[in-house]
Amino acid sequence: MPHTTAFARNQWYVAAYAHEVGRELFGRTVLGEPLVFYRTEDDGRPVALHDRCVHRRYPLSASGLDGDRIVCGYHGFTYDTTGACVYVPGQKRVPRTARVASYPVVEQDSLIWVWIGDPTLADPEAIPRARHLDSPGWVTVSGMEPIDADYGLLVDNLLDLSHETYLHGGYIGTPEVAETPITTEVDEGAGIVRVSRHMDDAECPPFYARSTGIEGRITRWQDIEYHAPCLYLLHSRIAPVGVVPEPDGSDPNGFHTEITYAITPSADGAVYDFWMVSRDWATDDAEVTEFLRANNHTVVMQDVDALNLLQRTLGTERSGYQELSINIDTGGLAARRILARLVEEGEKPVEKVL
Repeated sequence: MPHTTAFARNQWYVAAYAHEVGRELFGRTVLGEPLVFYRTEDDGRPVALHDRCVHRRYPLSASGLDGDRIVCGYHGFTYDTTGACVYVPGQKRVPRTARVASYPVVEQDSLIWVWIGDPTLADPEAIPRARHLDSPGWVTVSGMEPIDADYGLLVDNLLDLSHETYLHGGYIGTPEVAETPITTEVDEGAGIVRVSRHMDDAECPPFYARSTGIEGRITRWQDIEYHAPCLYLLHSRIAPVGVVPEPDGSDPNGFHTEITYAITPSADGAVYDFWMVSRDWATDDAEVTEFLRANNHTVVMQDVDALNLLQRTLGTERSGYQELSINIDTGGLAARRILARLVEEGEKPVEKVL
């Protein structure tokens, strides 16, 4: 496969966790666009502007706030929440072109979503949900790791969990993950890929054995929902062998864990790997919380190292090399088709009704 995936710009992407954006200016690059984020003084609404002053391209994220206005730290050009420049030094007239782009931004489910494309197409209702991230009765550990790899490689990685057996052995991987066939469902129109792997009699990996206290073998279900291009949900349910967890995880002998990833391209060959592990069991146990945080961080870093290596390797491949795909790749191949379609649709001119 080509090791660069084009960006679908007319889409929502996670730019930050909600707790990262406050009254301190915060910079992050999304789809190659440098952005600066902050919250307004009165209502705490998140704002996203282009992170370069129009004067000499100084990063606004390295500047300061005066109320809800950003004052460039180099020459004092001042911008309001819409990106309009309202003050320049040494003259009263503000040049008509003195403006930075503003971007639609939505805070939802503890995440800050941003729209990089045509702002007239930004529909907040189209943002996929991850309600468990801020719902009562759930506890979440989270983090973010930048990866020096094409974001399509991370999508492939997460949609084919058979790699858990080999890359994550001793953490979340057991032989049964790779040995168990998958089922795949694709909703091309909605841009959703579902991949399921149900293991009726599996070894309990340390990630779950140590956090749940289950001894012996387990029933293990992995049900993936990938909402292209950004949100990945893994509904993980385990129980002692012979106990089939209810779909909502309500069985007292089962454990329901939601694994969430936001896959956000930073630039060509760079991606942000936002990861979250949410549980509705042992929610008051700080030791379990810390174990899941540390353990999952280790798993994520194993992926980071593998994808960084893969990106470097693909960069040295001869042209025309052939990739081999098998049944475990069905979900990833469907995701590639959907991402390619979203890119193509974003490049078509928009017909506006007058």
